[in-house]
Amino acid sequence: MPRFSVIVPVYKVQGYLRACLDSILTQSCTDIEVIAVDDCSPDNCGAVIDEYAARDSRVTAVHLPENVGLGRARNAGVGHATGDYLLFLDSDDSYTPGALRAIDERLTATDDPDLLVFDHVRTQWWGRGGRSMTADLLASAGTDTFDITSSPQYLHLFLVAWNKAYRRDFFTGHGLTYQQGLYEDAPVTYQALACARRIACLDRVCVEYLQRRRGAITRTPGRRHFDIFTQYAGLFAFLDAHPELRESRPYLFERMINHFLATMPLSERVLPEDRPAFHRETVDLYRRLKPDGFTPPDDVYRGQWRLIATGSYPVFRAYALAERLGRASLRRQRELSAAATRRVNRVYATTQRRRRLDPNLAVYSASWHRGLLGDPAAIDEAARMLAPHIDAVWVVRPDAVAQLPSGIDYVTPDTPRYHRVTSRATYFVNNVGWTLGLVKRTGQIHVHTHEGSPLGHMGVDRLARPAARHQVNVRADLKRADRWDFSLVSSPYAQQIWDRAYPCHFTSLPTGAPRNDVLVRGDPLRTVALRKRLGVPDGNTVVLYAPTRREHRRSYVPRLDLEQLVRGLGPTVTLLVRLHPKDARSAFRGLELRDLQRRGLLLDVTDEPSAVDMMLVSDALLTDYSSLMFDYANTDRPIIIHGDDWEAYRAARGAYFDVLADPPGHVTTTVEELTRLFASGAWRDTHSAALRADFRRRFCAYDDGGAAARVVSLVMLGREHPSVIPEQDTPPHREAAPPALPDGTR
Repeated sequence: MPRFSVIVPVYKVQGYLRACLDSILTQSCTDIEVIAVDDCSPDNCGAVIDEYAARDSRVTAVHLPENVGLGRARNAGVGHATGDYLLFLDSDDSYTPGALRAIDERLTATDDPDLLVFDHVRTQWWGRGGRSMTADLLASAGTDTFDITSSPQYLHLFLVAWNKAYRRDFFTGHGLTYQQGLYEDAPVTYQALACARRIACLDRVCVEYLQRRRGAITRTPGRRHFDIFTQYAGLFAFLDAHPELRESRPYLFERMINHFLATMPLSERVLPEDRPAFHRETVDLYRRLKPDGFTPPDDVYRGQWRLIATGSYPVFRAYALAERLGRASLRRQRELSAAATRRVNRVYATTQRRRRLDPNLAVYSASWHRGLLGDPAAIDEAARMLAPHIDAVWVVRPDAVAQLPSGIDYVTPDTPRYHRVTSRATYFVNNVGWTLGLVKRTGQIHVHTHEGSPLGHMGVDRLARPAARHQVNVRADLKRADRWDFSLVSSPYAQQIWDRAYPCHFTSLPTGAPRNDVLVRGDPLRTVALRKRLGVPDGNTVVLYAPTRREHRRSYVPRLDLEQLVRGLGPTVTLLVRLHPKDARSAFRGLELRDLQRRGLLLDVTDEPSAVDMMLVSDALLTDYSSLMFDYANTDRPIIIHGDDWEAYRAARGAYFDVLADPPGHVTTTVEELTRLFASGAWRDTHSAALRADFRRRFCAYDDGGAAARVVSLVMLGREHPSVIPEQDTPPHREAAPPALPDGTR
């Protein structure tokens, strides 16, 4: 007897069916049977499931003689099931990798409950996705089990068949069956929740729920939405036949009426001409099924509950119209309030700009106000020692304030103090552009540190490549660059690139990158503390995997099979994964990456605020085309380039040199090559060291560990720092000429 019976009703889904079945049959949990029910589909779905059944003995093809609808097709599948647990999957959806194994593990951990509810991700047809609105509710359950009378909040979970695993003897023993018509999921879900004595949850995304372009049938307007009344009448008939479930009746009554309200009043599901009849049906069920002593909830529908009780549709319709107008009015009030606030702030900033500049005030920001990070943080630290008379104020967005170290003076954007500080400060330090609304006064000094040496095209070089400038406003970037006084560079190569990409009137300072000072010098105590905080086992080799963003892809697509890589590397290697900040909310991270971390196979360090910390703690960098390679070379530790899509990246984004021809270490294009590289020890051989040394000479010429002090001395103190800045034309740093730019110049 298999652990799981996965029932897949099939009707007019030939474009999605193979992906659905493949997502089940390729699961790491193989103790399954798949029952594909052909609901007399007029396309080639029947032939597809026959093909799968002939190829895989775990697949059973069931062909119905006539179309019976989604609910009854599921019932037909239940009749063929032999597994311990029943799962239902719609044939245009799919399981995420490892989903069934995770479900099995949670069922075992909770001692095989009556049913288990798990999470899903909603994927729109254009590719956008997001986790369910009840993800936090699922997480709050932990590994406990409960029933609905003690935890009625779980009745708010998504009303579908495919986000649950039902113990088969529980499901069939209570006579649970799906009825014909729309909204067939609701009564079975509520019946199961009411009957279950032990319910468990799994806060893992197990299903990718596809929202097709033409939309679900439940969103199509028409009289079929009146099926909802028949479905709920059946639910309460079930409750009448089971008096032992009476305690759940008030909760289910509340959910029923709220479901009616969500379906009819302000949506397009019920046509305007049908709404009076829909309202009459709602009032009728309200009066017939209302439990004695029931009190309507104080929720978003509280006004509509009162109107249902009156039974007056004209009043209800007027209420709905008033609610529409009220929402529009509220939006308008908010717009006017925001506009007024902006006007007040502009006037206030203008008055502040009439006052003299404060020569001892510096304003810092990093990565769009995310906190004390990168080069600005290193410069601030150096200024506190070398120029203590300079007061530092950081611009930090509200959600990052809690992470600030104690003693840091800060302002949040677009507040009165923000406008006062930015209007009077002399020094501005940032690694990205300041907002265009900030007015630069005569005498103010802007230091731009950048976020690293560039490999992919930047600034005006993006203009020839549509993929590279997607969602990038080059004109606005150049306006921000017009305010730079100083641009910090780490090498002649970087200076050449920035001068070319941003044709503005700034001075390049060959100081090196301040954030890299600690990488050059090293910090053993900090490294030990970081390894301990991350939980890295003693003696393990730490590999930092940091892929860059692909502007030509709508969302993040993994270039490596991380599970295969981790298993190939073995237990003595700890893999840290740090995605690009713009990929931090990708579906991949919430699905596979989250699952791999929970299984202890790797550590997701994408949210770690400091990239430098992750470089310090690692023994090697694995990347593709990320600018972190230029920083990491300062550690003199191995760098591996995984360049399986280099030609596509270079064609879409553009590149200033061929990193596969002039790499900082070994180059791989497959997971097998990577695992062999580590298994053989070649990743840290003499050839790797020679490539790294040449790379460092070319791209880290000015990184000598004193960059932050040098910036403070030159910009804030107006004098040369005692440490020597290497000249651009000194022989040791000119052994390899800067790479040619796209037009052939150097």
